[in-house]
Amino acid sequence: MLFTEAALTRIAVHYTGNKQNGQALLLSKQEQELDSDSRVRLCEALLARFKDCHERYSFHHTSSLDYHEVYNFVKAVFNEPGTFQAQSELMAAHLYEVSVHPKIKPGELYIAHFTDILIGEQPVEAVGLFKAETKSLFADIDPSAEQLHFQVKEGAELSRIDKGCLVLRQEEEKGYELVIFDSNGKGEEAQYWKDKFLGVLIQQNEFLHTQGFLTITKNFVTQQMPGEFEVSRTEQIDLLNRSMDYFKTHDQFNKAEFETEVLHHENIIQSFRQFDQQYRESNPMAPSDEFFISPQAVKKQARVFKSVIKLDKNFHIYVHGDRELIEKGYDEAVGKHYYKIYFDREA
Repeated sequence: MLFTEAALTRIAVHYTGNKQNGQALLLSKQEQELDSDSRVRLCEALLARFKDCHERYSFHHTSSLDYHEVYNFVKAVFNEPGTFQAQSELMAAHLYEVSVHPKIKPGELYIAHFTDILIGEQPVEAVGLFKAETKSLFADIDPSAEQLHFQVKEGAELSRIDKGCLVLRQEEEKGYELVIFDSNGKGEEAQYWKDKFLGVLIQQNEFLHTQGFLTITKNFVTQQMPGEFEVSRTEQIDLLNRSMDYFKTHDQFNKAEFETEVLHHENIIQSFRQFDQQYRESNPMAPSDEFFISPQAVKKQARVFKSVIKLDKNFHIYVHGDRELIEKGYDEAVGKHYYKIYFDREA
């Protein structure tokens, strides 16, 4: 997904307070008029937040999408552009109705229409929904006066806006394809954005499959293996490194091939299969046995594949390669464990 050719064509802004706390819903009665420079800068700031969003979602309703509020509001914007302002007001009112958790913050809701977002080489239309909940202080200086006039203003930093959703005009019958971010999506009160307001389900794709299988592998190596096998920390790290190397050097994942190339030993393979099966039984979004590997998911998961041995509070040893070059022992005279490391040169 590329935004280099994207254009912001329309935007409406409303204010949604917390209904539970007695705060107001304020609807603007017309779209925002922007000059061409502001339009370009705003387009870049809003869409940049989706650069590292790789999961895909779809609108979902237990009965039928005909009863899904936001799906139908967005569908009307795509099919009847003249209703953009009216649909934006309905979206704001819907957000207000679901903002009933006492910790939900008030803020501005931005409804935007974009064109020419590139999916491959295909330009796609999109509707963006953004909520700004966090305010920052800004220094506003007017250099045109005889002396500089300084004012302190409070507002939303649009390049760091809190919540966003981009609805791409494709897969309409399946609930469209959505990209979502939520900077404050950890607490219970934050779930209203995806669950109560947007009403979405995550899609199975290469990113989700890759991330899911790497998570299974990491949990198996760090949680299951130590209780079932006599395995040293260096052997665990070696297995984690081999797992990551497999995903970095293959375009397509095959579970049987992975087991042979990475796990090697039949008893470890059988233990892994049992662990994997238990995960799949308790997780409906478990990865398939064959899929194309997502480089973005590999890069993200590499951050949590810790190839480090922590020794008391004195040393950390980072292991990235051949575990045969590191030797563990115990010094009887000193009464302490030690690691001996072999290398050719010091960088």
